[in-house]
Amino acid sequence: MELVIGSKRWSSWSMRPWLALKRTGAPFHERLIRLYQADGETRAQILPHSPSGRVPALKAGNIVIPESLAICEYLAEAFPAARLWPEDADLRALGRAAASEMHAGFRALRLECPMDLARPVEAIELTDEAKADIARVRALWTDLLDRSGGPFLLGEWSIADAFFTPVATRFRTYAVEPGTPALATYMERLLTWPAFLEWEAAGRLET
Repeated sequence: MELVIGSKRWSSWSMRPWLALKRTGAPFHERLIRLYQADGETRAQILPHSPSGRVPALKAGNIVIPESLAICEYLAEAFPAARLWPEDADLRALGRAAASEMHAGFRALRLECPMDLARPVEAIELTDEAKADIARVRALWTDLLDRSGGPFLLGEWSIADAFFTPVATRFRTYAVEPGTPALATYMERLLTWPAFLEWEAAGRLET
C-alpha cells in the first residue's frame, strides 16, 4: 500500500488515515507532497496519485481511495484484527457518527484554528460559531467517554480518536480549555499516542 499525504505540519486530513494505518501494523509506503506550493504545483504533484486532486489518497491493489474517512473504513475491513472500530454495535454506530460529523462539520473551528504543529501556543479571539463548535466537541467527547468508560472515545483507540486527534492539536495550539479534567486527560492521551508523536516530530521539522 502507498498512502499519499500532505505536509505533516498542516494536513489534518492526512493525519487521520495515517494514524489508522499505523495502528494496523501493516507495511506501507508514504508519499509526502508539500502543501501550499506556488503556481498550482501542489495540485499538479497530487493529480498523478489522486483523481480528486486532494490528499490523502490510499493506493491499495488496483484501486485508489481519495478520501480520509473512506480510507479508514477500508482499513477497518481489511485489517479486522486491528479493531479500528469496537465490536459493540451501539458504540460502533456512535463512533461512526462522531467521525462523520468531524469529517463534514466544525467549519468555524477549522477556519479560525487551522492545524499547525509548529505554531507557538497562543490564545486567539474566536467567533461565537467557533465557540459553538468547541462546545459540541466537548459534548461529543464527554458522551462517548461516559458510554465507553474510556480511556479512548470508544474504549480502545479507534478511528474516532484518529479523527479527533487534529482537534486536540488545535485546542493545544490556540489554548482552548478542554472543559473538564476528564477531557483534559483524554486530550493528553491523544497527544502522547506514540503514532501521533512520530507524526508530530516530522511535522515540526517541515518549513
